[in-house]
Amino acid sequence: MPTLVRTQGPVLPADSSARVELDLVPVELIAPRLKKVALGAVVIGILLAVVASFFLPVAVASVLGAVVAVPTAGSAWVGLRRRTWLSDNIIHARGGFRTKQLAVAKVVSAEVQVRTARIDQISLRLYDGNSRVTIALALYTKGGGRELPILSLRKLADALWTSELVPAAAIASVLVDQLKAEARDAGLNERPLYRAIELVRDAGRTPLATLTDREVAALTG
Repeated sequence: MPTLVRTQGPVLPADSSARVELDLVPVELIAPRLKKVALGAVVIGILLAVVASFFLPVAVASVLGAVVAVPTAGSAWVGLRRRTWLSDNIIHARGGFRTKQLAVAKVVSAEVQVRTARIDQISLRLYDGNSRVTIALALYTKGGGRELPILSLRKLADALWTSELVPAAAIASVLVDQLKAEARDAGLNERPLYRAIELVRDAGRTPLATLTDREVAALTG
């Protein structure tokens, strides 16, 4: 049986205004690697520019070094800034240059998406008419898995209950069952998010599938 990684967050007050992180893989875990990638890209870019300056005009050599360094370093910088959190039933998704905000109570679309590959991923996709946000709920592999912590699932489910959208309520029920399964350390087959992967595989709907309302309802109970 795969080993599940229980992601622990700080114990926060129960009120909806408290910020709750929704990143399945905290940036702090990958920050050292991203910093090394950014630094390595900059060093390689500088060395390339210096070497090229012996054969090309300095301006051209500098541009060549920047072309090599900037995309990789920029991607690493964006990765370091990326955060997703919930506060006051508003999901905030920060990227490289701006932060999107999605009002969960006003969502007009709520979907569960399953991607099957060497690493299986279950995500929640929300749209409130202005912003689209995708939240990774769980990752599973043959050798292990990672799931959102109980606090994050509970707050996300509570936020979804504030919506009048029927699919949002159905997904909230799935998250409640999932957090109950996590709380009692249930086996994979008892976890709704993992059953979503089995459902998609059994139906042959790989590598990417969006669950129907009926399939989402089938994950509970």
